[in-house]
Amino acid sequence: MTGGKAFVDTNVLLRAVSLDMALHREAATLVQQMWDRDVELWISRQIFREYLVQTTHPNTLSSSLTISQIMEHIEIIETLFHVADEIQEVTEQLLSLIQIYPTRGKQIHDANIVATMLVYGIDTLLTMNGKDFRRFSRQIHLVELPETT
Repeated sequence: MTGGKAFVDTNVLLRAVSLDMALHREAATLVQQMWDRDVELWISRQIFREYLVQTTHPNTLSSSLTISQIMEHIEIIETLFHVADEIQEVTEQLLSLIQIYPTRGKQIHDANIVATMLVYGIDTLLTMNGKDFRRFSRQIHLVELPETT
């Protein structure tokens, strides 16, 4: 993939920026490879919220971060990635997707990522949770970071 746009799921973003997480090197390499290929990397406000959930959860990181450190990370992330806002068109696309694809409960978060991607013209998703997004494979291309190496 050269040029184009890719969306970075929370699980890849978290590992790419957290040195002490398993698969940090693989996630950071994947992100860097995309940048080297002039791919625009995107996240959304949802990804910020999910990042905050994970970094403030006591069992996610081996050494917990202070809120001040997390805020610094957010500021840096905001400069490195394009940020898609959750505009009305995203909501409309989400409602359309959940009518087409069987989607319930927490799967709505995944459908919202796909809705955001479609509205912003992003065709590729970098994720560790490919199985959660395969139902949308006619709409998006998945680049999966394997959970184990």
